[in-house]
Amino acid sequence: MNTINTIMTNTINNKVFRNANTAYEYLHDRIIQDGVDFAGTKALFNVGFYMTDPMDNRITNRERNWKEDYAEAEWQWYLTGLPNIKMLGEIYGKIPEIWKRMANDEGYVNSNYGYQWERGQNHTSQLNYIVGLLKDNPNTRQACISIYDGKEHPDYKTDTPCTYAIQFTILHGRLDMCVTMRSNDLWFGFCNDQYCFSRLQEMVSKRLNIEPGVYYHFAHNMHLYNDKI
Repeated sequence: MNTINTIMTNTINNKVFRNANTAYEYLHDRIIQDGVDFAGTKALFNVGFYMTDPMDNRITNRERNWKEDYAEAEWQWYLTGLPNIKMLGEIYGKIPEIWKRMANDEGYVNSNYGYQWERGQNHTSQLNYIVGLLKDNPNTRQACISIYDGKEHPDYKTDTPCTYAIQFTILHGRLDMCVTMRSNDLWFGFCNDQYCFSRLQEMVSKRLNIEPGVYYHFAHNMHLYNDKI
């Protein structure tokens, strides 16, 4: 099978789910069934889907045994804007091993997304900037937060952000959100990422005094590590 056939066979385009758990269960089964062996994982390529009720963000699948208290701790850590994993440990009570592996010798990571959205050119908050754009012009196509943009390429060996960008659009009086990722581990990454991103969508909606809309999630590579299969 050549590359284009592999990608076309193992892709998901514009699937619609009501909530995070139905998305998780479908994607889990699709990866098991159709995933390509890729660097210690089974992977699907160019996976894009909608969640129509992103505020229903709890993963209730029993096998996954997802911990909401941890996801909430990660969200609260993002809100601090502090990229040192010691802060996550203070909030949650311990530091998960995955973050220890990603941190540099001083405990800093690039993938604290709150740290990323709170900084921009001339030390301005990207988050505050896009909220201002949306208030001034609800039809703007420029309400984008850049996460992966080469700011820390020398440090990307241990922690390369999985997310490229987050974009917001006001459509039919509601705030839609699009998250674009280079890579997304379904088991750990997606379950916690979607929770934090949906909380971000909720927070921005409140600042704009409108309701959250749909959440569109795109990952170039969505996968399960072999030890989770």
